Amino acid sequence: MTSKKTNRNTSKNENSKSAPEQEQIDNAETSQPVDAKKVDTEKAAPQSTPTDKTEKQPQAASQPEPVKQQATEPAQKQSNTLGAVAIALVVALSGGLYFQGYQQTQQYNLQLANQNAQITNLEQKVNLLQNSTASEIKSSRQETLSQVDQISQKTQVLLEQQDKSIESLQLALAELKGRRPNDWLLAESDYFVKMAGRKLWLEHDVVSATKLMETADQRIAALNDPSLVPLRKAMADDIIKLRAVPLIDRDGLVLRLTSLQEKIASLPLSHAILPEAEIEAEAVVSSDINQWQENLMTSLKDFSGNFITYRKRDGNVTPLLTPKQHFYLQENLKAKIETAIKAVYREQGDVYVSSLEAAKEWSTQFFNQEDKKVQSFINSLDSLATQTIEVEYPVKLNTQPIIADVISERLRREVTSIITEEDKA
Repeated sequence: MTSKKTNRNTSKNENSKSAPEQEQIDNAETSQPVDAKKVDTEKAAPQSTPTDKTEKQPQAASQPEPVKQQATEPAQKQSNTLGAVAIALVVALSGGLYFQGYQQTQQYNLQLANQNAQITNLEQKVNLLQNSTASEIKSSRQETLSQVDQISQKTQVLLEQQDKSIESLQLALAELKGRRPNDWLLAESDYFVKMAGRKLWLEHDVVSATKLMETADQRIAALNDPSLVPLRKAMADDIIKLRAVPLIDRDGLVLRLTSLQEKIASLPLSHAILPEAEIEAEAVVSSDINQWQENLMTSLKDFSGNFITYRKRDGNVTPLLTPKQHFYLQENLKAKIETAIKAVYREQGDVYVSSLEAAKEWSTQFFNQEDKKVQSFINSLDSLATQTIEVEYPVKLNTQPIIADVISERLRREVTSIITEEDKA
């Protein structure tokens, strides 16, 4: 009995303990968010009300402990599945929200990139407009500056031309007003001095230059002006220099060379030149009978020598020239003499001497040296080669700057006198 009582008390206690736990489970189930279907299933499931618990308490007291544990396990599993489902829903909801936010951020980034591209394009356009406007402004500025420079240069040139024209008019007026009767002699002497310089340096005509300088000196002497003594002294020095220059008869040299050219066609060619033959001793017939063989050979050689002569020569043989070679020889000699003629006028002494020496060498080699025409031709070449064709001319004439200074000084004085008269008036 006592054991039964104790068992009943223990079962009551357990039932009393299980009832609050069941209430906590029910409260947890009602507190979690579940679907409508799960709620229906839970409603459909047998729930223990307090009345039922009181009714079932005697039965539960009569059941053993393993059966009670099996009754509590399905409730725990059901609560675990509900928690997992809720967690999955929360994760799915958060993933959806994240995906939606990610898409929005991507769209925002695209819009921002488009706006940045538009801003950069606008900035580029603005920079291009600024650069184009700056370049246009710079080019227009340069054009205006160049135009201003051109206009200033033109005005400066016009001013210079006007100044020159005014000076020329003043000089002409001074020349007309203050002209003296003997001033034309000074101008004429200046002209003669300039012509003497041209004759000397361009044509190398020392004789004409000397005559012109002497004529200019005569014009200065006719002025009878003591202030022109330095000018006459310079003229005397220049005349002495010109007379000291050696005179070369260039026309005479050219005529002599031309006559030698004409004689080339009549010069005879030399014959074939053979070296000297060896001198052989004459064999004499002896009176000895024992040498009858040598005497016989000697007699035969003497007899054959009347018909055939054989001589031995050692050395180079100069053959005769063909007509074609003879023609080329004559033309080459004429070309050499023509080169010497040009060297006479150009005063090229080396060319002149080398051309005549080459002509002499060819003449002695190919023409007959025993002929008098060839001998006179070679002698003429030798005499012409000794002639001097180079002359050192004066570098400048001291008279030219002095006479130019005298004329300009006189004109300057006359211009100043005219200007002072105009100022006084």
